[in-house]
Amino acid sequence: MNKFASALAFTLALTALTAAWSQSYPSRPITIIVPFAPGGQADAIARIMAERMTQLLDRTVLVENLSGASGSIGVGRVVRAAPDGYTIIIGNTTTHVFNGMFYALPYDLLLDFEPVALLASQPMLILGRRSMPAKDLPELIAWLKANPGLGTQGTSGAGSAGHVYGLFLQRMTGTVFQFVPYRGAEPAIQDLVAGRIDFLFDTPTFLPFVNAGAIKAYAVTAPTRLASAPDIPTVDEVGLPGLYLSLWHAFWVRKGTPIDIVSKLNATVVETLADATLRKRFAEQGQEIPAREQQTPQALAAFHEAEIKKWWPIMKAANIKAQ
Repeated sequence: MNKFASALAFTLALTALTAAWSQSYPSRPITIIVPFAPGGQADAIARIMAERMTQLLDRTVLVENLSGASGSIGVGRVVRAAPDGYTIIIGNTTTHVFNGMFYALPYDLLLDFEPVALLASQPMLILGRRSMPAKDLPELIAWLKANPGLGTQGTSGAGSAGHVYGLFLQRMTGTVFQFVPYRGAEPAIQDLVAGRIDFLFDTPTFLPFVNAGAIKAYAVTAPTRLASAPDIPTVDEVGLPGLYLSLWHAFWVRKGTPIDIVSKLNATVVETLADATLRKRFAEQGQEIPAREQQTPQALAAFHEAEIKKWWPIMKAANIKAQ
């Protein structure tokens, strides 16, 4: 057999094997890697999605938390996994946009993943400790200016969304404060409740702490108020117009995953996002589900590339670096 015939035989065998994988998929449990500690918004979204996907696929969909390095450890795990659709990463603005400017990543954010679907997005909240003397956002900014270098903002690590947004807040307001990194949103919120840090940026996931009076909510970084928290003013209303910041989440698998498997995962995600109970749970957390036409792999690929083109030049021009 000549080299051409050997290569053709190998290609045909590989094609047949890939088809067999696709037809039997899934034949065992699927794992969603959450690259952050339990309790944050990525964890909450992944667990809600996994519950419904388990029912639709008739296979267990597990959630595994693998935090560290602003999410890059968990993302790296998926890059090293087999391209068979059994390991999914739930990524977000931090892991799949900001990290590319903060770290020398051992993977390419655009080339090493197959997009599955955009899941949801949330505006951010500016949250403060209960004992903070500032009653509103202008007073918080005044307090930070009066105490330069003494204020503390919790983040989920260098390069996280909260970190980037805090740096923008410094530039916008001329304030100087310290960043306190945590291994996820949950431990940061715990220290905010305990009064060990002064404020942070996070999503409406933690509204129960606000409603219970354990922490303060100064503003929502969106042009309109949240339906789930109509008493919290927008940044426009409190003197920081246009400070619109959001955190979105999406699913990817490793590059090279057969297209039939990606399509099946996407179809499952689309059906999951259409579930009335899930939509209600997402709405209660302030999650906004994208329109149906924005739930395709192609739409996620275009959106992801646009986010990188939007944020990287801004971060580079602002000389924003990991601390």
